Amino acid sequence: MLLRPRSGVVSPASVSAGDYFTPQELERAHEFRAPQRTILLASLALQGSVLVLLVAKPPGGLARLGRRPLLGAAAAGAALTVGVTVLTLPLSAISEQRSRDFGLSTQTWSSWVNDVAKATAIGAVLSGVGATIGMALIRRFPRQWWLPGSAAVVGLSALMVFASPVVIDPLFNKFEPLPAGPLRSEVLDLAGRADVNVGQVYRVDASRRTTASNAYVWGLGRTKRVVIYDTLIRDLPDDQVRSVIAHELSHVVHKDVPRGLLWLAVVAPAGAWLVKELADRLNGGRTLAVPAALPALGLAGAIVSGVLGPAGNLLSRRVEARADTFALNLTRDPAAFIDLSRSLAVTNLADPSTPRIFQILFGTHPTTMQRIGAGLAWARDH
Repeated sequence: MLLRPRSGVVSPASVSAGDYFTPQELERAHEFRAPQRTILLASLALQGSVLVLLVAKPPGGLARLGRRPLLGAAAAGAALTVGVTVLTLPLSAISEQRSRDFGLSTQTWSSWVNDVAKATAIGAVLSGVGATIGMALIRRFPRQWWLPGSAAVVGLSALMVFASPVVIDPLFNKFEPLPAGPLRSEVLDLAGRADVNVGQVYRVDASRRTTASNAYVWGLGRTKRVVIYDTLIRDLPDDQVRSVIAHELSHVVHKDVPRGLLWLAVVAPAGAWLVKELADRLNGGRTLAVPAALPALGLAGAIVSGVLGPAGNLLSRRVEARADTFALNLTRDPAAFIDLSRSLAVTNLADPSTPRIFQILFGTHPTTMQRIGAGLAWARDH
């Protein structure tokens, strides 16, 4: 409630998907997304089951790691990440194959496996570091570790946001400054009209993996950047590209990336305290200051994240709706915005009929129909 935008958001008009999409387009999107949602839920259920099993019957190896608690925590955290990735790999492969079948993925299997390996290695390192810091804090502050723990979560998250654009992202894609030309001039013109320092603008070679189109803002301070998919530049007309850029400029104007970290700072103390209380109970009242307690801490963290996630997504949807309204105000071209919403849905196989409960739990953006409705409402009001 403190952080949600209170103004600058147009209320969407009521609109029917059948007015903007053919029956074939709607059926194709549903045929792709409905099983993908099932795969996601199955993956989450499998990961949760693994944690429940480890909590109920911890492996003997975890107890042996207690001889050197910090190194043991690092090893256990990394091993847990690798293990969960391996267990869910068949589901990930099915999801990838379906993306290929529908023409959304352009990757070879070798490229996909390489991406999975790199992501798993990075995840293992981060999990190992996080587990080590967490174990050190629990051992140093047995009763109040959740307070410095919440500060560590916020600090490490800020570090990741700052470093990811220059350290991690280039491991997966090639980023090039947007070359001089009409598009760069358009970006600078829009930024000037928005009275914002846009930072660096990059084109990313997304086409090596997907036919989908997107753009995003990421980074902090010197690493702040606007990133545009090469597929978006290649496949969408200029007026729709302008709408995308104007939307992303809103995130810069309103400092939405730092505000996201502020949201984390607001909820982290309560979240960390809940993790502590729940982990104590899951662990049967035994000490949390040993590697054998990591499954209980992990399960508690997953449960608390599942509870807090929808609140964060609600805030995100409101922020994204403000960015849509900002783009409409800046470009004053609702027809292009509506066409963009439709183009992105068709290209990315977004399902305009996403189940409401799924949107509440996982949706970070307004639905396609809400965005089209926002464009219609803005046109009506202006």
